[in-house]
Amino acid sequence: MTETVDAVLIGGGIMSATLGTFLSELQPDWKIAVYERLHDVGMESSNAWNNAGTGHAALCELNYTPEAADGSVDTAKAITINEQFQQSRQFWSSLVDEGVLDAPSTFINSAPHMTFVRGEKDVAFLKKRYEALRTQPLFEGIQYSEDSRVINSWAPLLMQKRRAGEPFAATRVTSGTDVDFGALTHQLFDNLRERGAEVVTNREVKSIKRQKDDTWLIKWRNSIGRTPGATRARFVFVGAGGWAIKLLQSSGIPEISGYGVFPIGGQWLKTSNPALVAQHKAKVYSQASVGAPPMSVPHLDTRVVNGEASLLFGPFATFSPKFLKNGSMFDLVAQVRPGNLWPMMKVAIDNPSLITYLVGELLKNHKKKVDSLRTFMPTAKDEDWELLDAGQRAQVMKKDPKKGGVLQFGTEVVTSKDGTIAGLLGASPGASTAVSIMLGLLQTCFPDRIAEWEPRLRELIPSYGEKLNPRPEIAAEVLSETAETLALTA
Repeated sequence: MTETVDAVLIGGGIMSATLGTFLSELQPDWKIAVYERLHDVGMESSNAWNNAGTGHAALCELNYTPEAADGSVDTAKAITINEQFQQSRQFWSSLVDEGVLDAPSTFINSAPHMTFVRGEKDVAFLKKRYEALRTQPLFEGIQYSEDSRVINSWAPLLMQKRRAGEPFAATRVTSGTDVDFGALTHQLFDNLRERGAEVVTNREVKSIKRQKDDTWLIKWRNSIGRTPGATRARFVFVGAGGWAIKLLQSSGIPEISGYGVFPIGGQWLKTSNPALVAQHKAKVYSQASVGAPPMSVPHLDTRVVNGEASLLFGPFATFSPKFLKNGSMFDLVAQVRPGNLWPMMKVAIDNPSLITYLVGELLKNHKKKVDSLRTFMPTAKDEDWELLDAGQRAQVMKKDPKKGGVLQFGTEVVTSKDGTIAGLLGASPGASTAVSIMLGLLQTCFPDRIAEWEPRLRELIPSYGEKLNPRPEIAAEVLSETAETLALTA
């Protein structure tokens, strides 16, 4: 007899870990099952080396503050993303207080967030961005400088042997963070197991089909022994990274029609040279190359993984038709359906600069990649840096009434009309805003329960349902309290 559970979460990443934690807190009587196709959780995009570990709060990412036609800087998206990250900080703080998560340093550490630009045009833009953000409560404390001595005190590797007379500028926010989403994912799943959830690895979901009683039949196969099986679920979440589109298509929900994804891989340059690591304690972002997707904005980052500090620079784009690092070479073509063929073709036609960028990236060898690093760090030596493969990102392609099809950067939740199945498509800043994304999913999929759940949600996230930025005193209090609990620089 096929087992029936309340919720099946497909994919063992930070999204399923976050949603599973919410459900176990809000409905402790529910039976929850998590299925991951690899031998462990957190092995794909949530793995520490497959992402930059940036606690994306829009403190340093220029693509979140676009310049309008009149020359003004639009801060709306930056404020929204920062609000979302503050929800993550509050949630993690509550879980630390309740003993669900281990010592904060095992998954989050202070790392000032900086933006560094060169050339008169970018310097002028960065100054306007600074002026637009410095009056916003969530960006209080942002610093700006064009003084080489000041910037050198912030990040010495940026300034050593910098060419004289070159215009440059930087901003800095000391409350930035470096997050090990792999460690966080493992700790959340460990807690779910302790609370009675079934977390199964080496189990690949093959199909999802709606049944006459409106439950979902999830057919799966175990990697070890190749034994097949099935589970019925009243609710399904597909958090399987790039493979989410394949499983949502198999479900037959009309809401997925018109969607496609385009895979972009990446590589990092990494160094563990203690002399270099000691001189750079920040995440430093700059402008993206012409035609580059926002996720490819170059940055030189402090990383702390398993207590060990290192530096990463990149990412450098790579290409594979796989939707996951451990995917299939047929992923890209297997997703094609009559409903998404034209939107995908329009994206290809309308984005020649992206194709040019990818080709240019693929032609770079190790030496050329270190040459790119030297725009950040003029003293970089080839022998200090090794190449490391990053994760696969599946960028969303979707129908557009005006253009026919658009390439969308960011994340998007696709939900059935009745809310019994939902899946996440897209990439950055997904992990950092997982809490906000899952709160939105709870409201969409469980509208009849959300009022009942609200008291517990407010315990976990004190600002739940409210904005911090319009309330400076509350924003300062929340930032201070979470920084203290997470042992961060406020």
